[in-house]
Amino acid sequence: MTASPTSLPGRTWLVVVIVGLVGQLAWTVENMYLNVFVYDVISTDPTVIATLVAASAIAATAATMLIGAASDRVGRRREFIAGGYVLWGLTTATFGFVQPEHGADAARSVALAVAAIIVLDCVMSIFGSGANDAAFQAWVTESTTPANRGRVDGVLAIMPLIGMLVVFGALDPLTQAGQWRLFFGIVGAVTSLVGVLAWFLVRDSGHVQSPPDGYLASLVHGVRPSAVRSHPRLYVLLTAWAVVGTSTQVFIPYLIIYIQQYLKLETYAIVLASVLIGASVVSVLGGRVIDRIGKSRAILPAVIVMIVGLIGVFTVRSMLPLILWGIPMMGGFMLSFAAIGASVRDATPTDRVGMVQGLRMVAAVLVPMVIGPFIGAAGITGANETYVDLGVVKQVPTPWIFAAAAMVAVLVVIPVLALRRFPERPNLGAQRQQAVVEGAAP
Repeated sequence: MTASPTSLPGRTWLVVVIVGLVGQLAWTVENMYLNVFVYDVISTDPTVIATLVAASAIAATAATMLIGAASDRVGRRREFIAGGYVLWGLTTATFGFVQPEHGADAARSVALAVAAIIVLDCVMSIFGSGANDAAFQAWVTESTTPANRGRVDGVLAIMPLIGMLVVFGALDPLTQAGQWRLFFGIVGAVTSLVGVLAWFLVRDSGHVQSPPDGYLASLVHGVRPSAVRSHPRLYVLLTAWAVVGTSTQVFIPYLIIYIQQYLKLETYAIVLASVLIGASVVSVLGGRVIDRIGKSRAILPAVIVMIVGLIGVFTVRSMLPLILWGIPMMGGFMLSFAAIGASVRDATPTDRVGMVQGLRMVAAVLVPMVIGPFIGAAGITGANETYVDLGVVKQVPTPWIFAAAAMVAVLVVIPVLALRRFPERPNLGAQRQQAVVEGAAP
């Protein structure tokens, strides 16, 4: 008997779900709740949040490129996943200890706290990206085939949403009570525990192909003009990913603050939970559709759904309409990432899988997180919406962050149309993987 060409072993699914979910849970804390922590405890200046996001993105991208290339050279991913998750959890647990002192020298204390949280966030991002974005994502590429990647990436795409849902449902009361040390400590402990479990669960796929050149040459291979000429479709897809990613980073860093402070919805956890559940259903069902109609063909429709949702969220001011428009906004966002991510896996050279994770980080994290939050911060500062809390004037995110995100997302039309010039080419390595799954390989 042979397996279905779209099937995956149960052990593979277990690793995808557990390692993927906890990784995204930790990223949720870093991408959203760390911003809330900084806003509530350290500084309300949106430029501080934008700088924090940009600095961590640079560190994460550098780590992914270095560790991705290193894991290519050694031909293994397990050690990088397991060890990285343990260190990732330990550094996450220390966030809550960075708090400024209030007194005569409060301004200096705040400045030191800002510097400390940025440095700590960068260290955490190095461990997290090395483990998740470099090693784990490379392992997923090598453990799947073109026939099932849409489904797998559809599941992976909802992990950020489920991670948010878990944090909102189980841990948000701690943040409301100001128990930030316990909050970060719990998330850090769970992340480290999964690192230990990964050592026993993860098995290298057997498809790891070491690059023919040395480490340094492999590290810079992806930025060479010859590499772009050899794999133009890959780089066009990465450009599309950068556009969509930038669009999402215009509003995501400020989303919770917007719901709390601009819309004044005390039940924001219900809003977010409803949106995330609905968007998760859309993403999982959409993953199957992506495999059927074609990954690249699904990109533009998914982005259009996201844009429609962004426009809707821009116009509403109450809970129920916000939920109804938030589902297509986040669902389209997840489907866009699933379609682009699966397409990038298909276009990845089989002897450069780890290296390509570094390129993916440039497109999906570095560019979006350096540019997007500053676009959002500019919109917030320009609108100049403020409120006074205990004598302190604080700036508030406005609906214009969603309008700006929609305008950025429209630009994805350019790389999507460019894909027509570069049709998919047969990937012999991927075909070999497919044959193994089907039981037809020798």
